[in-house]
Amino acid sequence: MPDTYPERSDGGGIEPAAKRAPRSVAETGLPFVFLVELLVKILFLRGQVTLPALASHVKLNASVLEPLLTFMRAEKLCEARRDGSSGTDADLSYQLGDQGRLRAADYLRRNAYSGPAPVNLADYSNQVLAQSVAHMHVTRDNVMREFREVVASTAVLDQLGAAMNSGRALFFHGPAGSGKSYLAERLNGLLSGTVALPHAVMVDGEVLPFLDPMLHTVSSTAPMPADPRWVRAQRPAVLTGGELTLDMLDLQFDPGARLYQAPLHLKANNGIFIIDDLGRQRCSPEELMNRWIVPMARHIDYLSLHTGYKFPVPFDVIVVFSSNLAPRHLADDSFLRRIGYKIHVGPLSAYHYLAVFRSTCAQLGINFDEASYACLLHLHQLYQRPLLACYPRDILAQICDKARYEDCAVQLDPEVLQWAWNNYFGSDDNLASTHTGSATVQHKGEAK
Repeated sequence: MPDTYPERSDGGGIEPAAKRAPRSVAETGLPFVFLVELLVKILFLRGQVTLPALASHVKLNASVLEPLLTFMRAEKLCEARRDGSSGTDADLSYQLGDQGRLRAADYLRRNAYSGPAPVNLADYSNQVLAQSVAHMHVTRDNVMREFREVVASTAVLDQLGAAMNSGRALFFHGPAGSGKSYLAERLNGLLSGTVALPHAVMVDGEVLPFLDPMLHTVSSTAPMPADPRWVRAQRPAVLTGGELTLDMLDLQFDPGARLYQAPLHLKANNGIFIIDDLGRQRCSPEELMNRWIVPMARHIDYLSLHTGYKFPVPFDVIVVFSSNLAPRHLADDSFLRRIGYKIHVGPLSAYHYLAVFRSTCAQLGINFDEASYACLLHLHQLYQRPLLACYPRDILAQICDKARYEDCAVQLDPEVLQWAWNNYFGSDDNLASTHTGSATVQHKGEAK
């Protein structure tokens, strides 16, 4: 049975982020008591705050805040004072009273969130489905433009383009240094359009901070949603590697800070989530695959609050795996069939290897030398080392290091290239130095 995406619970109506800003407490979709507690915490942490500043902080119109503040004043939670001469509510500023400070301490002990007002889970889920990553359209022109400076085979690039249109997971595999990670990281350039992201999401009375400035890039050109609880941002691209653990894929609650931390793949919704060096994580590949086999099939994940409440969230993300190991060595057939594309990234052809070498020379300010390059190819043949994309930059970088140490201009010749090769590959290749010495001399003679 093919993978399908869940239907929106609003019947496919207006996107939540496209609706007008709430004008009343009821239109926020949030409980009255929750909003009162949020305002109390904000005033406790900020002190005296004007009505416009409070509205800007909480991302709600003054028309929503006025009944809340009226209630708080009636309950002796806050006090109002007028600091201005305009005669409007813009002159009003609010601060907590004694009763409000006592309540604030209690509210903060339960949950310390004091940021913008959240959106509810249903609106967040419907927004994710409305702007699904599966709706993107990637063409060959898009791929050629994004990878125009990347040396890669046309076959691999065509696989990438098709994979990005599928909305399904893809798996890069091949030897270390072949360029898998580099290609995976460039996929974010194929993410088209912007998406609406909430500052925070409310689930069963708890607030999950969502917008992350380390992972989300707010658009500087796209118009912002009418409801300021949402922002317009680029589709996210989240990268993780050997530091990934199973705990990081679940909702985390810090009992000290009394705040939640949303998992990385939730923040990557509507974009891509790259797991580099699969097999080097602190959890086994089998554990990781088993954790995601259901979300990848049904496009829904389940998270739990620290209270034990379990709830579904959309899993709308292109998962990109990258590993030195072949797919069959990491997962069984049941999981592998859920990975739409297995893309092998192997050694370069001689044509592409020359292109990488020349390009790297240009980037490092080194004059290309035909004899030195012929020496490099000879060393590859002699030690039977494949033409991997990482070698030119790594070897040429050592030549630059040597030139800086000797305080001289970078000069590429077979002798210094042999020196860099021996440093880079270590003792195994140095054992044959007596044989390569004559080869180096031969190349130098040929250069003459």
